[in-house]
Amino acid sequence: MSTLTVKGIEAPTGFDLQMPTGHIIQIVNATYSTVVTNSSTTLADTGLTATITPQFASSKILVEVHQNGIQCQGNNSANDVQVVLYRGSSLIAKPAAFIGFTGSTLQQYAATASVSYLDSPSTTNATTYKTQFSNPDGGAASGTVVVQSGTPTSTITLMEVAG
Repeated sequence: MSTLTVKGIEAPTGFDLQMPTGHIIQIVNATYSTVVTNSSTTLADTGLTATITPQFASSKILVEVHQNGIQCQGNNSANDVQVVLYRGSSLIAKPAAFIGFTGSTLQQYAATASVSYLDSPSTTNATTYKTQFSNPDGGAASGTVVVQSGTPTSTITLMEVAG
């Protein structure tokens, strides 16, 4: 058998190194504060993204997202914001829907959409998580919605948790 080394900890030859269930193996954090607008029902990237490479296929990834500066501009009475979370090309969570809807042309600042999601990617390959947003009710009227309005910092934190 070969020797296995994990983050500087070496298991003796012939033994497997195991982490206790629930142990945090690594943490990745990313931020984004550039204003992004969308005038479509089609999802668009918010700019908030992070990549983690799990050390074990049995690990879970705890994803913490705080999408800040959500705004509906006053150019459409059907404006509202939807925020979703993707792992690669797979939709895994919808932390927010219909944020800021008033049925009027009032401009709305809904502030933050947050989610805590425990994912099981079952891989040791680099795995990317990101948020996207849209104006699901804006449709043909081209209502504009915004994330990071006023340039607050949005955050995404990925924690590999031993399974």
